[in-house]
Amino acid sequence: MRKEDKQVLIDSMLGQLQACPNFYLTDISDLNAEKTSQLRRQCFNSGVKLVVVKNALFQKAMERMEKDYEGLYDVLKGQTAVMFCETGNAPAKLIKNFRKTNDRPILKGAYIEECCYIGDDMVDTLCNIKSKNDLIADVIALLQSPMKNVISALQSGGHKLSGVLETLSERPE
Repeated sequence: MRKEDKQVLIDSMLGQLQACPNFYLTDISDLNAEKTSQLRRQCFNSGVKLVVVKNALFQKAMERMEKDYEGLYDVLKGQTAVMFCETGNAPAKLIKNFRKTNDRPILKGAYIEECCYIGDDMVDTLCNIKSKNDLIADVIALLQSPMKNVISALQSGGHKLSGVLETLSERPE
């Protein structure tokens, strides 16, 4: 491969890393063409982009980023497929679901919300991770809960208060 071609591939992977904050490094080497096609179809339907990469070129792309991917460099061995996604837990759920009928893909590592996860045993943990938007929604719901209680108490008390005032106004002096 010519140096110019390698540079184009590195730039392409760099663009993917900048566009998608989360990615999974997987091994899909033993899947046949039919199973690989099924996996790609499921990835497409889940909003996950599956790309087979050259380890050295992907590492160079990661080194050019300003994020700390150093923990993932050791797992860049053998055949590697990268799953890029917006939602941190979508590929983990996809891997877990796909492995009900297959023994692949095997999770080598993942980079989710500025944290590195190494090893296939992390699939269950990654399935349970909430996305940043889910966490924000949970915090907002927790903050709104006391406010809703106060408003409902005031509204129910308002009916009682207006009833008392109405009774007092009807009373002869």
